[in-house]
Parts: sequence; structure tokens; C-alpha cells
Amino acid sequence: MLQLNQVSLRRGDRLLFADASFQAHAGQRLGVTGANGSGKSSLFDAILGRLEPDHGEIRLDGLSRIAHVAQESPATQRSALDYVLDGDAELRAVQASLARVHEHESAAQHDGWAQLEAIDGYTAESRAGKLLHGLGFAQVEISQPVNSFSGGWRMRLNLAQALMCRSDLLLLDEPTNHLDLPAILWLESWLNRYPGILLLISHDRDFLDGVCTRIAQIERQTVSLYNGNFSQFERIRSEQLAQQQALYNKQQREISHIQAYVERFRYKASKARQAQSRLKMLERMTQIAAAHVDSPFHFQIPAPDRQPQHLLQLENVDAGYSAGQPVLRGVNLQLAAGARLGLLGVNGAGKSTLVKALADGSTVLSGERIIHRDTRIGYFTQHQLDLLHPEQSPLDHLRELHPAEREQDLRNYLGGFGFSNDRIFDPVAPFSGGEKARLVLALIIRQKPNLMLLDEPTNHLDLEMRQALSMALVEYEGALVLISHDRHLLRMVCDELVIVHDGQVEAFDQSLDDYAAWLAQREEEKSPEAESASTTKSPGRRELRKLEAQHRAQLKPLSDQVRNGYQGIRVSFRIKGDASEETLRGLLAQSKARSAVYDIVTNGVPVDLQVEAQSA
Repeated sequence: MLQLNQVSLRRGDRLLFADASFQAHAGQRLGVTGANGSGKSSLFDAILGRLEPDHGEIRLDGLSRIAHVAQESPATQRSALDYVLDGDAELRAVQASLARVHEHESAAQHDGWAQLEAIDGYTAESRAGKLLHGLGFAQVEISQPVNSFSGGWRMRLNLAQALMCRSDLLLLDEPTNHLDLPAILWLESWLNRYPGILLLISHDRDFLDGVCTRIAQIERQTVSLYNGNFSQFERIRSEQLAQQQALYNKQQREISHIQAYVERFRYKASKARQAQSRLKMLERMTQIAAAHVDSPFHFQIPAPDRQPQHLLQLENVDAGYSAGQPVLRGVNLQLAAGARLGLLGVNGAGKSTLVKALADGSTVLSGERIIHRDTRIGYFTQHQLDLLHPEQSPLDHLRELHPAEREQDLRNYLGGFGFSNDRIFDPVAPFSGGEKARLVLALIIRQKPNLMLLDEPTNHLDLEMRQALSMALVEYEGALVLISHDRHLLRMVCDELVIVHDGQVEAFDQSLDDYAAWLAQREEEKSPEAESASTTKSPGRRELRKLEAQHRAQLKPLSDQVRNGYQGIRVSFRIKGDASEETLRGLLAQSKARSAVYDIVTNGVPVDLQVEAQSA
């Protein structure tokens, strides 16, 4: 059991939350939510013992194995599989103990093997392989060294290592940041089977809905517990805030009434005592805080100056990065005014390749990219965060694009994206990933594009900013192509889904909720079991006799020709199946041919006998 008793936590001089008390038991999955900087990650640090609470106690009764995702991965030559197996410390300890045991120490060996069996060690490699496969690693990549993978894929390895640990308590801080949608769906399914206590920080509404059984909301220096998933939490909280707002409004009317009475009679001798009494009432009255339900982000995407009907078209395009090695083949895609496409597909399928072909044609190897002269593209991708000038402020970046606009108008605009007060003038170098993403979005939107191409725009954005972006895109009048692992965003803003797979770009006629089943079906079709099931079994004795009868019937016309004097016939038999050499010799004898050529092909797929008649 995890238990917090009156815990207060600070970062420096700033109080994150005070008097937090809750407990969690095995099988419970707790979503930890709140604005950036509210104390979610600090709570995890306190549970891990990295941060000492300022007050209160954190108890871990019976929780001896705690797993969490490492934020850095070493540049090691160890294979991905071995690195993930390292997550099971008990397994590695037993293996090391067995390695130290000498061959003649049979009792020690027996104990080690018994321990290995008790911790399910004999299936460890299989379990690690399944974790890697579920998180998107191909079979050939499992044996590759860790230092051969990019940063995002190393974070997947860290996640797999945490899942490999047979833990009692699992702490996951934004585990979906480096995952594509198929991997997120797999992780959601895995976490629903996790038997221990799960604490999860995430800004993905659908992921929280699919995994969590309770929500811990950190807000205004308090931690509040709600039963249910995130959608249920939002409904309960909105009802509470509405009631709180009503109470607040009622209290403000009472306060105004008392203040008016005091102002009217405080200097009148006959009413002075009553006025003083009401002043004391005001002092004693508990102030009910106003319900701050509004998001700190308020922005709209302005209507484009021009909106041509046909914005952009790809005709028979092969797209990729090397001539002769296209990632996508024969792409035909037309974007008209008002189009809203969501792109689905696993990592590496070619979604970003397609968007780059649309954005500037940089990945077009062959075919034609046709763009209208009035098309204005707003293209967001993660690498644009690195293109910001680190020494410049948000205001400097915006002023470069719009030097003629009034500074106050630019400041008001940036305020809608959460940049206010002195933050507008600070250099962007130390900004967080979320702040940089908000700034890049602000710069793109200010240019009034009539076609927006968004490649994972919600990475690093918190829930409030994601909701604000969703609402802005819903009201956006231009066309849109979106890559996102945020299912809530895809549902809200996309009218059509397009799937990128096996080098092809095709319409996905099913709903987003059907995507998981589509992926599962493809996995089943690719599995070795499916391949073996699709292969016809070797014929049994009865089937073999029937096959031989068919062969004899096929040979009869040729045999008749041989008996009628055509002695120069060469017969070639090619039988695919498990027919024996004796069977072939019997068929040769019936043909009365002078010679024959035959092959036994044992691939398990029987076909009809092929007979070739040639002149000698």
C-alpha cells in the first residue's frame, strides 16, 4: 500500500502542495494531473526518496520493488534485449549467482534453477521480446546495440526496462511522449493488466481515460482525489466548480450588502455597534475562492486572406530520401478548401515523409506536386523548435515577422499563448519544450495560413494548451493535415482519416476506435502461427491415394501415345508435396517412357502433376 499522510512539498521557496493525504492499493491506477509546475514530477521524486517532504510522511508498506522510467540511457554496446532484461534486477541477481556456482556444486545449482523458475526466469527473454515488439521495435532491432538508436527510441527502451521489472509500484511520467499511436494502444492494454499500483502522469485525455481508475488533481497547492477516469473527473470537477461559483457569487452579494451597511452607519452613533459587529462578521467569514475554470490560453486562428478551392495535389508521387529507394509509392492526394485529414500509421511508415512532400516537396522523388499560387502553408514539426533564435525573446521573434504592428498588439497576441509580463522579453534558450512549442505555434498561426500541416503538435503541451489548440482548430476555416498520437485531438478536428502503411497512402474508412482492431488483425496476419495455418498440411494416406489416382489419369493420354509407337517421349515429373520416390517410379512405369526427370519438392504444398512431352 502507498500512503501519504499530511504531506507538504516545496521546491525552493515555492510551496507546491500542502497537507496531501491519500492511499493506493494493488490494482489501482492513479492518474496525477495538474498544470505544468504544479508538483506532479516532484511528487514522484518524493515517493522515490529523491526529495524529502517538508511535512508529513510517505509510507510504502509492502512495496519493495518500485519501477520508474529512467530519463537518460547510457550509450552502451549492450543489445536492446539485454538492456531491457536488466530491468528485472532479481533475474540478473539469480543469473549472476548461477554463473558463480561451480559444476560440482549440484545443490547450489538446483537452488539457483529453482529460484529461476520461481521468478519465471525461463520466459524472461520471451517477455522482453514481447515488450520491445509492443513498443514498436522490429525483430532485427532487438539484437542491435543501445547506442545505435536515436534519443526517442532509447526512451522507449527505458520504458520497456521499467515494464520488465516485476514491480509492486510503477511510476510513469509522460510515457507516451515518444510513442506513436499503435505503441500507445499497446501500452494502454498492458497497463490495464498490471497487478500492482500505478501512478501515471499524462496530458493525453484518451490515455488517462483508458487506463486510470482514480485521478489525483494538483491545483492551487492542494491534492484532490476523484474516483473514475479523466472524463468522469472532469464532469465531477465542473459540477463542483459550478456550485463553488454559485456560492462565491452568493457570498459576494452578502459581502456587498454588509459593506454597504457598514459604510452607511459606521459613523452614526445609534448604529455604530451594529456596524462594528458586521465588520467582525466580514473578518470571520471564510472567503470562498472564485472558480478559475478558464484556461490560461486564449487564441484563435485568423481566417485566411485567400482560400483557393484546390490548394495542393500530389500526382503519382514516389516519396523518400534516396533515389531508387522510395518510402511511399504512387501517392495520389488532393487537398481542397476545408479538407481535414488525420494521418494514421506506425512510426517509420512514412507519415512525416508524406507531410514533407506536401510542405515543400523535399521528399518527392518522382511524380508531380501541384500547388495553387495563393496557397499559404503553415507547417509545424518538432525540429522547428530548434530553429528558434536562442538569444531572442518571444516578442523579438514575432516582431521579425510583423515589424509594422504595434507592440501592444503583439504582446496581447502572445498573452493568449501563455506569454505574459516579463516572460515576453526573456530569451527563449532556457524555455521548456512546451513553451517553445507554444511559441512556434503562435508564429505559424499569426501568418494566416490557409493550409496547416501539423506533425505531432501536442508533444510537450499540457492538457489546457491541448484543449485550447483543439478548440482553435475546430473553428479554423482553412484546410488541415494532422499527425498526432492524441486521439482526443484527432477526433475533435479531423473529418477524414488516411492510413500510411506498406508504402501506400489509402483512405481509412473505419473510425478511429476501429484502428486498434485493424492493427491487431494485421499483427495476427503477420504472425508465424498465421503463416503456418495458411499453409496446407501434407496429405494423409487417403489424400495421397486420391492424388496418385489423379496423376494416373493425367498420364493416361501420354501412356496411350507411347503404346501406339511414340517411343521417343521424354517425360518430366515435378511434384510439389511429400510424394515418395517409390510413387514416382510407379508413375514412370505406367508411362512406359524410356527415361524421365523428376524432382521432389517438399514445401508442403501439393499441386497437380505437370507432364511435359518432348521429342527425343
